[in-house]
Amino acid sequence: MKYDIKDIALAEKGRLRIEWAAHSMPVLKQISERFVKDQPLKGVTLAACLHVTTETASLAATLKAGGAQVVVCASNPLSTQDDVAASLVKDHKIPVFAIKGEDNKTYYQHLNAALDFKPQITMDDGADLVSVIHSERRNLLDGIIGGTEETTTGVIRLRAMAKDGVLAYPIVAVNDAGTKHLFDNRYGTGQSTIDGMIRATNRLVAGSNFVVCGYGWCGRGVAMRAKGMGANVIITEVDPLRALEAVMDGYRVMTIAKAAPIGDFFCTVTGDIHVIRQEHFAQMRDGAIVANSGHFNVELDLEGLGKITKKRREIRDFVEEFTLQSGKRVYVLGEGRLVNLAAAEGHPSSVMDMSFANQALCAAYMKANAAKLEKQVYTVPPAIDAEVARLKLAALGVGIDKLTKEQRQYLNTWTMGT
Repeated sequence: MKYDIKDIALAEKGRLRIEWAAHSMPVLKQISERFVKDQPLKGVTLAACLHVTTETASLAATLKAGGAQVVVCASNPLSTQDDVAASLVKDHKIPVFAIKGEDNKTYYQHLNAALDFKPQITMDDGADLVSVIHSERRNLLDGIIGGTEETTTGVIRLRAMAKDGVLAYPIVAVNDAGTKHLFDNRYGTGQSTIDGMIRATNRLVAGSNFVVCGYGWCGRGVAMRAKGMGANVIITEVDPLRALEAVMDGYRVMTIAKAAPIGDFFCTVTGDIHVIRQEHFAQMRDGAIVANSGHFNVELDLEGLGKITKKRREIRDFVEEFTLQSGKRVYVLGEGRLVNLAAAEGHPSSVMDMSFANQALCAAYMKANAAKLEKQVYTVPPAIDAEVARLKLAALGVGIDKLTKEQRQYLNTWTMGT
C-alpha cells in the first residue's frame, strides 16, 4: 500500500486519540453501523482532502465500512496530526499522504498522489482536489460522479466555478447544512480558534481588545468565546447587515483601519484575501498578536508585512516575531494558516460528529443519485440535515414534541384563519 506519512511508529498514540475522539461522535457511529449492513459506497473509490485529525479518522473508517476504497490527503500543510495519519495507515489500512509542516511542493504532490487512485467521489475541505482536477488532471473527469465540500471557502470557489460554467461534476455543499455551519462553524471554530491562540501565546484574553475580522458564523463563534473570556471585542465587516447584527449583539464595529492601532489580538475569519494589509500592520501596537482562522493563508498580507520588517524570528512554537522598521513587534501565529489546527487540535469531536455525519450521508447520496445530478453545487437534502439532527438529539437523550394532526392541518391551510 502506497502512503507518505511522518512515522508509522506513531500509530499506537494515534489509535488511542482516535478512540478518545470517537466517544463523542455517536451520530457517526450509528451511521457506520448502518453502512456496514447496507454498503452504500460499495465499489466506489473516494479521495478525501481533509484536515487529518482524530475526527477525520472516524469519518474515513465510516466511509470504508460503507464499502468505499478511501484515500486521504491533507487539506492544509499544518493541520495534519502525524499520529493519526500513522494509525489510519497501520490500523485501518487506508492510504494517507500527509505530513504536518510539509512545504507547498509536497502538499501538491500529496494531492496528486491521492488523485492517482482515480477517485469517483471527491471529498474536499477548501476545494483543492476539485481545483487540481479541473486545472491539471482533467483526464480524471470522465470517471468522477460527484463530490462534497466541507467549508465556506471551498463552497465560494465552487459556486464561482458553477457560475462561470466550468464546474465539470456535481458537488454537495456540506458546509451549508444547518447541522454543519450552525454548530461546527460557530461553536467549533469559536472554541478551537481561541484554544489555538492561547496555546501558542499563553497570553491573557481578559481585558484585551480582541479584533474579529468577519461576522459570519465563524466570526460569531470567535467573538462569542472571546467575549466570554472577558475581552473587549471589536468587529470589522464589509456586509452592512452583519455589521448591524454585530452592533445589536453588543460589539463595537469599526473599520480595520481604526481597529488596527488599538487591538491586542486580531483574528481573521472572512474567506477573503488581504483582510489585514501592510498599512494595518504598520499601525498596530507593539506586541500585537495576529492570527487567521479562515481556510487559506491569504487573509493576512504577510508579504506586505515582510516589506516593513527589519528582523523576524520564531520566538515560540507557532509564533513568529516580526520587528518592524519602526521598532514595534507584531506576532503572527501559525504562519497565518488555520490557527485552530496549526497550534491546537481543531474542532471538538462532538461538533465534527454532525459535520462528518453529513459528509458520510452525502457521499452515499451522491452515489445513489449520480445519474440525476447536474454539474452544479447542491445544498444538503433537507432529509439528511434533519436525520443528522434527529440522531444527535437521540444520542444526547433529548426528546422533542411532534405536531398533532390538528397542528399539521392548521399549518397547511389558509382557510382556518384566527
